[in-house]
Amino acid sequence: MGRGYKGQVAQLVLLALAQSPHKASLRQSLGSGPLALSIRFHFVSPLRRDVDGGLKIAQDALCEALGLNDNRIVEIHLYKEQDSTNPRMDVSLRVLSR
Repeated sequence: MGRGYKGQVAQLVLLALAQSPHKASLRQSLGSGPLALSIRFHFVSPLRRDVDGGLKIAQDALCEALGLNDNRIVEIHLYKEQDSTNPRMDVSLRVLSR
C-alpha cells in the first residue's frame, strides 16, 4: 500500500514539475542545503487521524519523487484541518537560508 501511495505522489510531483515554467530553477534551488517541510492535512473527520500519522510516508514520498535525501529536512510544520468534501494534503518545501 505504501509503495502505491509513493508511486501516486511521484506521478503528481512529476506532472506538476512538467507543467511548471519554474522547474529548472526549482530543481536548482533544491540542490543542496537544509530544507523546511510544511504539510497541511485536510481530513474527512478531525478525529480520524493524528496530525503526525501521515508525516513519514508523505515526507518519504515527496523526497523520493524529487530525488532528495529526506535527512536534509531540518524543520517541519504540521497542520490538521477538516474538509469532509475534499480530503487532501497540501505540501510546501522550501530551502532554508542558514
